[in-house]
Amino acid sequence: MRSAVVEVTESARLYGETHILWLTMPEEFRHATPGQFVMAYIGEQNDPLLGRACSFHRLREGRHGPEFSLLFDVVGRGTDWLARREPGDAVRAVGPLGRGYEPRESVDHMLLVGGGIGCAPLVRLADELVEQGREVTLVLGAASEAGIFPPRLLPEAVEVVVATEDGSLGERGLVTAPFERLLPWADQAFACGPNPMFEALFGVLTRSGLRKPVQALLEETMACGMGICYGCAIFPKRGGVRLCCTDGPMFDLRDLY
Repeated sequence: MRSAVVEVTESARLYGETHILWLTMPEEFRHATPGQFVMAYIGEQNDPLLGRACSFHRLREGRHGPEFSLLFDVVGRGTDWLARREPGDAVRAVGPLGRGYEPRESVDHMLLVGGGIGCAPLVRLADELVEQGREVTLVLGAASEAGIFPPRLLPEAVEVVVATEDGSLGERGLVTAPFERLLPWADQAFACGPNPMFEALFGVLTRSGLRKPVQALLEETMACGMGICYGCAIFPKRGGVRLCCTDGPMFDLRDLY
């Protein structure tokens, strides 16, 4: 982990209220795994004071070396400040932080399920799994078409299934329906999204009777990202207290509910 001042190389509204920010990548960030995150510290004169936790979204080779991107919805002062950065601007980032996804080496059928901005770390995971020659199906869900990551930006090898609550794109409904259909096919599943989505996926998993491993990446609000403030404490069904930022944000779905 390190704190680094990184430079913005590209900034754009990608779709709906979702923005992408490309940044220069320090050496220490280059070994980050899908699902790990950075704390992006924003604003001049430390206002607002707290950083914003953002998953590593994608990697690429830029004009002057490796770059990484953050994908986020503009929902408040912090994300609005990030969205208004321009090429050449500086952002302080601390990372890589947390525990990311852990794909098994000996399996091939990988099912990814993203709700809303939960697609951000899953795109990076899909990129990596395709490079390894695995079969990847990515389920994208949102309230409407405006919240769906553009499938054209994914590797051609990724099979994409879209579900929107209003039926404006793909099938009408929630991600639980395609998850239930595809679960028997999957060797391992990975999910990221809001907590109600995880509860619904757990219900499907329980009813199925299948012992398929499902890794959930939580979207808890984090103040420090390093286990100091205890602001992201969760209380899994097995008892005790876990910190999303250091014990997670990846947890086995069965450990949560």
